[in-house]
Amino acid sequence: MRAVLMAGGSGTRLRPLTCDLPKPMVPVLNRPIAEHIVNLLKRHNITEIIATLFYLPDVMRDYFQDGKAFGVQMTYAVEEDQPLGTAGCVKNVAELLKDTFLVISGDSITDFDLQAAISFHRAKGAKATLLLKRVRNPAEFGVVITDKEDRIVRFLEKPSTSEIFSDTANTGTYILEPEVLDYLPFDEAQDFSKDLFPRLLAEDVPMYGYVATGYWCDVGHLNAYREAQYDALYGKVQIDHAYPETVSGVRVGKNTVIHPSAKLQPPLLIGDNCRIGPRAVLEPGTVVGDNVTVGSDANLKRPIIWNGAVLGDDTHLRACVIARGTRVDRRGR
Repeated sequence: MRAVLMAGGSGTRLRPLTCDLPKPMVPVLNRPIAEHIVNLLKRHNITEIIATLFYLPDVMRDYFQDGKAFGVQMTYAVEEDQPLGTAGCVKNVAELLKDTFLVISGDSITDFDLQAAISFHRAKGAKATLLLKRVRNPAEFGVVITDKEDRIVRFLEKPSTSEIFSDTANTGTYILEPEVLDYLPFDEAQDFSKDLFPRLLAEDVPMYGYVATGYWCDVGHLNAYREAQYDALYGKVQIDHAYPETVSGVRVGKNTVIHPSAKLQPPLLIGDNCRIGPRAVLEPGTVVGDNVTVGSDANLKRPIIWNGAVLGDDTHLRACVIARGTRVDRRGR
């Protein structure tokens, strides 16, 4: 089975983090969101991946290249002139999708059992299966209601509070038969939730909802980004970790030097080639990227520090994101 990884989003709600990075390349535990998705697909024996790109496409292509280093085969489809929407970009690669295929959003962290969802899709004889998740606040997402046979009977994208009729949210992961793409025009902006799925519903095309168990976080804004980071650090989601666990709850990369007087309070993560100075205190929830220097007497309370940052002596940081290459001066707050 092939997967389409929708990775064209510019991530305006994550700015300034996405000023020079597409949203799928924003790091969670020092690895791009897209890499966590690729690892998930690989765990479920889905190794042929088509990434649809628009915003800063070279960032992702340069990172993954042909995919061999990640154990997959990567190909890319770039929307050159204008974004074509979630469904329009998939329509543009229809010639590569001759069998059942999976579509997954490039801006979420999840550990869904994809093979279980694929088995459900086939057992139902569905033309489209949406992976759903029960959430506390469905107003942020498209909501779906199904009948007792799990067939979708109603769908609404990002409803107002008064319009909410279900707590099952659309997660942006779909299993589709190639013929559903016949309902989409070529080279025209089209959205799965606003265009294709209402069209399929109106045409009585068999469309089902699979309520998935497991973790899912739509990394659509800064609070969700921090939440996904901390949840991954605390083990609430199954991901492939980039660094070994040196002691319980503490992961440290290669060639990192930690001064004996520094205090590390788990869970936390420190990347490769870092320097942690004397008497520095790293509190639970702290994430330190690769090639980071933390000065003496620094106090870090749950910051997310990207690669290459330099923190001066006596720096105090709390629940913030420090972008790559940033320098925080001595006694910075």
